[in-house]
Amino acid sequence: MVREAGRPLRADAQRNRDKILAAAVRVFTEEGLDAHFERIAREAGVGTGTLYRNFPTREALIEAAYRNEVARLCDAVPDLLATMPPRDALHAWMRRFLDYVSAKLGMAEALRSVVASGVNPYGESREMIQAALTSLMDAGVAAGVIRSDIRPTDLFAALAGIALTSGEPEQREQAERLVDLTLDGLTPRDR
Repeated sequence: MVREAGRPLRADAQRNRDKILAAAVRVFTEEGLDAHFERIAREAGVGTGTLYRNFPTREALIEAAYRNEVARLCDAVPDLLATMPPRDALHAWMRRFLDYVSAKLGMAEALRSVVASGVNPYGESREMIQAALTSLMDAGVAAGVIRSDIRPTDLFAALAGIALTSGEPEQREQAERLVDLTLDGLTPRDR
């Protein structure tokens, strides 16, 4: 990952930044805007000075944490496709998408505060997710395991609807069944 100013971070600084972002998602999901920087720093195993050096404002931390979650989701695609058959890679990614939306919903209050401050944390998210889905679906179509008449935007809409039902732990099972059902619906009709 590259620092905003264009200079790459040292490996240890990048590890600290990554730990801060992961801790921020967990803590903002649990506590919303009431989350204290001190708790986030403690969860990340860094000092508060390190946290403030990387993220001088609450909004900067929330935005970076959200963007990092989107990047993690989308950056997983090449590895999934390299290590699994296309249908399995799509299935694994769809489950990761549920995790991503759960984190996003948990951070909703915090994200609203960022939007209210005039920053758009969602800027490129939709395009990144659409590109990830397109790669996965193209691989499935090429392998003959995914229907060619379904567009990535259709699958994105279905997944977004499913993910909105998975907020509570008891609803996660249902959401995973719906993901399986959706994946079955993507199977070419002649199979």
